[in-house]
Amino acid sequence: MNDNQPIRLIDQSDLGPGFSAIDSFAIDDALCLSVGDNLSPFTARLWVHHNTVVLGIPDTRIPYLNEGIQKLKEYGYQAIVRNSGGLAVVLDEGILNLSFIYPNSKTLSIHDGYEHMVSFIRQLYNQKIDAYTIEQSYCPGDYDLSINGQKFAGISQRRVKNGVAVQIYLCVEGSGSQRAQMIQTFYEKGIQGETTRFSYPHIDPSSMASLSELLGQSVTVGETRRLIMQKLMENSSEFVTGSLTPFETEHFLSRREKMVERNERAGGRLHRNLDMTEF
Repeated sequence: MNDNQPIRLIDQSDLGPGFSAIDSFAIDDALCLSVGDNLSPFTARLWVHHNTVVLGIPDTRIPYLNEGIQKLKEYGYQAIVRNSGGLAVVLDEGILNLSFIYPNSKTLSIHDGYEHMVSFIRQLYNQKIDAYTIEQSYCPGDYDLSINGQKFAGISQRRVKNGVAVQIYLCVEGSGSQRAQMIQTFYEKGIQGETTRFSYPHIDPSSMASLSELLGQSVTVGETRRLIMQKLMENSSEFVTGSLTPFETEHFLSRREKMVERNERAGGRLHRNLDMTEF
């Protein structure tokens, strides 16, 4: 994201429990197509989901997937499989997600996409925020964001034709370690000590925390949403809000169908009652 450029914001942070994470990943794909074809300016999207664990493709290959999924259900969480890289992450009411959608130019490297998001989050807080791999967190990656060694955010990136989606989850409220404990249990029940080709993380719940815990004060998703919107407005030459265009809605429906098929291939037990959400 460059300073003083037009910025479009789509705020889907208050759509409620009926808003499926399957819809969300399909929306970002549709936005990549729109922004990548210069039908829309740079777009930021805010989104929140309720009690969902988003699995990566490697997670669906653990030896005892049924047992792992059952444990998540006991915690009150459903599971879906995403279309971008990485491993299991937790999404719930205390976690705010932010996507930046760019055109995929030759000058925007994968590294640049991550660095732009890191820079933006650092602008929000008067804290030293580090970006490096927190090995014992869930979904460890090169751009884990942490304060004093405890991770509160993770970043992923997906490229679709001429567009790029850089997505971050911000653990704002609640207990980061309790969320990590749930994913630790998912892997314990799903692997049961067997040897696997893929190396899954050995999670230490104390390696993760929420911003509320790290800052020692009450920080809410609503406050963080307003802070992000304010910073976007400060960085823009023109700031507009809106919903999906007809072009984007058409491609959302197509991409959503692919997401549903992906989840069905991974096992129909992962996600049922896939009702449409209106935008």
